[in-house]
Amino acid sequence: MSTPAPRRAAARIRAAAPPSAVTAGLVTVLVGTTSSAAVVLAAARAAGADAAELASWMLALGVGLGATCIGLSLRYRAPVVTAWSTPGAALLATGLAGASMGEAVGAFLLSSVLILVCGVTGWFARAMASVPVPIASALLAGVLLEFGTGLFRAMHGSFGVTFPMFAAYLLARRLRPRYAVLAALLVGVAATTAAGDWGGAAGHIGLTPAAPVFTAPRLDWHVLVGAGLPLFVVTMASQNLPGVAVLRGDGYDVPVSPLIGWTGAAGVVLAPFGAFALNLAAISAAICTGPDAHPDRERRYLAAVWAGVFYLCVAVFGGTIGALLTAMPRELVLGTAGVGLLGTIGSSLQGALADPGDREAAVVTFLATASGVTLLGVGSAFWGLLAGVFTMVVTTAGRRRDPGAPRGGGPAADRTHAERTVRPGPVAPDPPAAAAPALPRTAGTAGPGGRAPGTGR
Repeated sequence: MSTPAPRRAAARIRAAAPPSAVTAGLVTVLVGTTSSAAVVLAAARAAGADAAELASWMLALGVGLGATCIGLSLRYRAPVVTAWSTPGAALLATGLAGASMGEAVGAFLLSSVLILVCGVTGWFARAMASVPVPIASALLAGVLLEFGTGLFRAMHGSFGVTFPMFAAYLLARRLRPRYAVLAALLVGVAATTAAGDWGGAAGHIGLTPAAPVFTAPRLDWHVLVGAGLPLFVVTMASQNLPGVAVLRGDGYDVPVSPLIGWTGAAGVVLAPFGAFALNLAAISAAICTGPDAHPDRERRYLAAVWAGVFYLCVAVFGGTIGALLTAMPRELVLGTAGVGLLGTIGSSLQGALADPGDREAAVVTFLATASGVTLLGVGSAFWGLLAGVFTMVVTTAGRRRDPGAPRGGGPAADRTHAERTVRPGPVAPDPPAAAAPALPRTAGTAGPGGRAPGTGR
């Protein structure tokens, strides 16, 4: 007997919207926006943006992130999460002082064009292909450490909110692991409400759709050199580099060049409306790549798709969302991010330290990245990578490796034995797919396409 139509429809909905994936997508957007919304607003105000232009910034960023999350994740069947450049926003908050909005848009366009060029030419992919997996895993662990420790630091100032979240997470991990992060989030919201810790303006926020505000770019070389070029460098070194490390560290060998290229292209289109820089996400992406997003690694891309849906919601109600996010208590954000990233931090450390021959270099990478040091305006992720590669070259150059020693990422708790070894090397090329849009390529550049065998997500 055939299944009734309503039951078939319900089954399709459950397949497309598993609760764990929807929750991971929501938490990804919450973490990606609440942790840096104030920085974005500061950057907009530095350029002299008024209330309508502020809302347009949120609209443009939400549309860009939603479109790239959904499109790239569906195209490559991998949890590709994008984000705005938080270090870039912090840089703009000071670098745009005295600049007009048109001059700021000119800087945005320059940065996005350079990112697009990196994607089209394959320069960034070739550089990343030479990074050994233990280094990439250590880089990811170092980037995420601040959020992991932030969970416990938050208990000092708001024990009544963060400890119940942690306890709810542990209890749900024991009983219903798929809903552990959702349980922590719900308990955190309830505890925050009971304590009256929401911002005072939260009760006066109205539901107001955002409208795009177009600003014609003006090219002023002082602003281009002082803000546009640093924005490009910071976005590539502090955002795209750890973003690729998240995907590689979790075994996703998606082609890097199209990912970088499409974020640059989206930035070029949306820069006149306030999208200052779009890039691969690192911290928030790790929420979608872990086992809490979906027990089946082949289905975790749905978490990134749902993140894109929620980013589109941010776009529609840009002004409202911006005000609401700034009213959300910092402890609630830290608690949600902390419990959501525990598994990813553990698997990253395991992958970084799996090979004794590369262990010292991985530790140096981890410590330098976790230090948070900023030199020449470039964040610690870039310097951690350089320190780790330098250490590996000095300590292992000329040595013969034991053929039986593991080489690469090490086992992750949610992978089968065949999936557990992630080998370094070039990003896997894609099979030809004429129906899918692709950026122009040069020789040696990874083209659009699927995943390498065994990468799963």
